[in-house]
Amino acid sequence: MGIDAEGYGFPEHQRTLKRLIDDIRVLSPSGVERAAEGWDRHASGEGLKALHAAEKAALHALEKANRGSAWDEVRRNLFGMTESGGALISWKAEHGGIGHKAENAAFMTALALVAGDLISPEQASTLMRPMAEALPWLLPEEMEPAPEDAR
Repeated sequence: MGIDAEGYGFPEHQRTLKRLIDDIRVLSPSGVERAAEGWDRHASGEGLKALHAAEKAALHALEKANRGSAWDEVRRNLFGMTESGGALISWKAEHGGIGHKAENAAFMTALALVAGDLISPEQASTLMRPMAEALPWLLPEEMEPAPEDAR
């Protein structure tokens, strides 16, 4: 059973959620490690407080808008891809602390996409920032510019 982004009632974010799921399916073990490093970098200290506040706001907004079942389905299917007996090979390779951190990053990103416009852009960025370490297309405006060639 895969995640089908169709029918979640947030058409503006269906394509992005589908891309996230597709990328999670093909994420290499090093990609899983980058997501875990993003979790370490952005989900500690003040970053963790901001992440929890954004998570709480997104969950509250989903419940208020009757999108809780959509989030439950996405969460259940993501868990199947990353943690269950049928987990993808790259996630099995990074099982344990690294895998759990990367999984948290994936869940927070999916939560931001399911919540869509029900949360602020700042809250969405906070939720997506750890996973953006592995999938920079999530927050292209936060990408560091590539160093210029020294000639």
